Amino acid sequence: MIDPHAIIHPSAKLGSNVSVGAFSIIGADVEIGDNTWIGPHVVINGPTRIGSNNQIFQFCSVGEQPQHRKYAGEPTRLEIGDNNVIREYCSFHRGTTVDQGLTLVGGDNYLMAHVHVAHDCVVGSHITMANNATLAGHVQVGDYSILGGYALVHQFCRIGTQTYLGFACAVSQDVPPYVMANGNPAVPHGVNSKGLKARGFTAAQVEALRKAYKLLYRSNLLFADAKQELSRMGESEAAVKVLADFLADSRRSIIR
Repeated sequence: MIDPHAIIHPSAKLGSNVSVGAFSIIGADVEIGDNTWIGPHVVINGPTRIGSNNQIFQFCSVGEQPQHRKYAGEPTRLEIGDNNVIREYCSFHRGTTVDQGLTLVGGDNYLMAHVHVAHDCVVGSHITMANNATLAGHVQVGDYSILGGYALVHQFCRIGTQTYLGFACAVSQDVPPYVMANGNPAVPHGVNSKGLKARGFTAAQVEALRKAYKLLYRSNLLFADAKQELSRMGESEAAVKVLADFLADSRRSIIR
């Protein structure tokens, strides 16, 4: 399953049934889980851990050193989970010592061509990132989110769970869970009700989130007062509690 034209460092650890295509390079301190397929012309540098059942297509750069002026060769890490599809020309950089030294990508993600995940990002699971979606350093993306083509996320921003970012969306503040956003700069456009229903949310749960959205964005409450009211609503509705907890932890404020 290893093409004779591939280069595998002696210290790299490959699980069972791993396939590596022609002219790919697997560097030192790289671990790749069972049944992972690596296409041709892929470069994977360590320290990097990749789980099982992943597909990494041609011309990807995985585990390269971070694009950060303060990086001085420290052995920071990249970890990728299971069952991801990573299409052509994607790039994933290791973390930096100014953060936790780790870039983390979960599982069951579909990352289309030219996606970039910068240093110290934390990307959840079941996420779709369309072509050329780009995360700057220290970005967090919640589970089941969708980032449209050419979506751009500024460093240190957080994208909440089950959000939807439209085409060429430019995000410079946090995007709360369940929210659809579009534009440059990004502005909210309601609750991601279609996505929520597809995930099994009931009509009552979606309606509760619509009420929460209206309270946050369309009432005359101050932001602090809206957070307090959402916290109260979250006591009886788990999905609203997720929103309230996200807002309580926001450091860059939210898109408006």
